[in-house]
Amino acid sequence: MDVQTYLSRIGFAGPAEPSLDVLRSVHTCHLLSVPFENLTVHSGGRVHRDPALLYDKIVNRRRGGFCFENNGLFSWLLSQLGFQVTLLSAQVKNLITGYYGPPFDHLILMVSLEGRRWLCDVGVGVPGFSAPLSLETSGPQEQGHRVYRIRKDTGMCFLEWQREENRGPDGDWTELYKFTLEPRYLEDFEEMCQYHQSSPCSIFFCKSLCTVLKPGGRLTYIGRRLISTTFPTEETGGALETTTRELRDEDIPGVLAEKFGVVLDSPLIPKDEAITPPPVMY
Repeated sequence: MDVQTYLSRIGFAGPAEPSLDVLRSVHTCHLLSVPFENLTVHSGGRVHRDPALLYDKIVNRRRGGFCFENNGLFSWLLSQLGFQVTLLSAQVKNLITGYYGPPFDHLILMVSLEGRRWLCDVGVGVPGFSAPLSLETSGPQEQGHRVYRIRKDTGMCFLEWQREENRGPDGDWTELYKFTLEPRYLEDFEEMCQYHQSSPCSIFFCKSLCTVLKPGGRLTYIGRRLISTTFPTEETGGALETTTRELRDEDIPGVLAEKFGVVLDSPLIPKDEAITPPPVMY
């Protein structure tokens, strides 16, 4: 790894000592620069976890990836910068069934710094958080137009968030994923990495997608649609503003290159199929 090349890739400039300010900055820079995408799966390739291959893909070829790729490589960068990083296994709550995915469904990171622990995740789309969340509190943690909390119950941690229209002390919380603080290794995620590339129960197999955080919003490609989301402001009265553009197949490579900086090695086969509910519940 060339650390400076990686930092340049994500648009980070300045001293890179292992401090909380640097951790917050590189986390946000990563999300603003590296897409969350699965386009390798839909252009004739396979996703691999080898750090050298991930570095070449994301840094040299300016691609993105899903959690095993983005968080896997980001953990290497943080380690190179002097941070103490622990890989964790998370289980994402299924929007169809209301149950959780299996263990190793999602790769997340814990950073220990000056006696405090922080949750990092640059490998999730909506409604991911832009800066690290403290693992030392179960109270609300506000980030822009969203509020998050990490609720603990019988040894399990639950990452929850409030929707824009539901914010406040009396608002309901929506669970995103649950996890423990047990250390894991990258090879532990191999089976689920293959599952997400081949199972009709996985969104990554059923839909070609690419999404990236933007200042004040988010840009998302999925199937044959380009969705632009503007985050709430005082002027918009606390509501998301979303516009959708329908795409022709021949438009998609240009849109990916122009809007996301993604140029694929092989032709993309757009896909937007219904997800099959998984037979096993957790």
